Amino acid sequence: MGYNPPHVQPPAHIALNAQLLFGGASYRSAGIHHYIEQLLRHLPAAAPDLRFTVFVGAGRPDMPGAVVQRTRLPTTRPPVRILWEQFAQPVAVARARPDLLHSLAFVSPMLSPTPTVVTVYDLSFHITPERFPPAQRLYLRTLTGVSCRRARRVLAISESTRADVIRLLRVPPERVDLAYPGIEPAFQPLPAADVAAFRARRDLPARFVLYLGTLEPRKNLTTLLAAFAQLRAEQPDLHLVLAGGRGWWYADLFRQVQALGLEALVYFPGYLPADELPLWYNAAAAFAYPSAYEGFGMPVTEALACGCPVVTTTVSSLPEAGGDAAWLVPPQDASALAAALGQALLPDPARRASGLSHAARFTWANTAAQTAAAYRRALGRAEAPAAA
Repeated sequence: MGYNPPHVQPPAHIALNAQLLFGGASYRSAGIHHYIEQLLRHLPAAAPDLRFTVFVGAGRPDMPGAVVQRTRLPTTRPPVRILWEQFAQPVAVARARPDLLHSLAFVSPMLSPTPTVVTVYDLSFHITPERFPPAQRLYLRTLTGVSCRRARRVLAISESTRADVIRLLRVPPERVDLAYPGIEPAFQPLPAADVAAFRARRDLPARFVLYLGTLEPRKNLTTLLAAFAQLRAEQPDLHLVLAGGRGWWYADLFRQVQALGLEALVYFPGYLPADELPLWYNAAAAFAYPSAYEGFGMPVTEALACGCPVVTTTVSSLPEAGGDAAWLVPPQDASALAAALGQALLPDPARRASGLSHAARFTWANTAAQTAAAYRRALGRAEAPAAA
């Protein structure tokens, strides 16, 4: 009798809409951009049984072996990106003929010729709609729910976001998967001499509380300023650094700094280069992330990975990001935030070790593996073959 080799499935073809992979340094290249960038980098190793086509605009994906299709349209502009997603993308997908289309941010084309997977980072446009520009809110609220209910699988980046997708978008629980963000190895405690040199180079104060994220209403920075004003009365050498690109409706923040007389004590360095972030976390005396709502809160785990004490809030996914290592306070309670920061500024080796251990759970290799598993569920395929 002849030998019959086992049947081997040909690689499934996955197309990915990565138009939110931006090229320039701004608030738009934080958060979602970073998640997409790292996912694309790690997917090929996690999915040897799959092949990929990536649709991009200004971004440059680092994705070994993938076919990159670039549009000449300026999709960094939201209206143009929306038009591309809904009208040009179906044509591009039809030509590429993938088995599955992964919409990497909220919305898939309404006329998709291919089954879809959708990633949802948060549902803040449902939960705090008043904090979004009307046009953006209308687009996301109208099409995210439809996209998710039509999708074969939905990927959420935290258990909190997963619960929101099920509750607010009415997606069956069995179709919503979890793919936590990861942390790069660069986020770790650094030598004291390197941190001191960085502090001198940046002309930073000896003791400062750091915030890192987009400057926008959802981040609740007005409460942080009020807490800092209280804490500063007890610790006169303390400063505050509010780092990150300007998002929208941030003018009230600068007015509050002036009203509190904190102009000489609050530093706005703007958007920070990615390769500097571990140094910023290491240089800070504590990290404050007072957000009123987050899909995950990556800066919280990044700070913990660098050994920096963290104060964040009790809401949405932030307890997941901070674990038992972070101090958790109600988002609108400035006095509680000031008290927690006071505690965080005290040495606590056990809590620091707990933060390092918690942060080590989050890797981009795991993110990619969870995403690839969702593709296989969507296609009815077996798990990836074991490495030889």
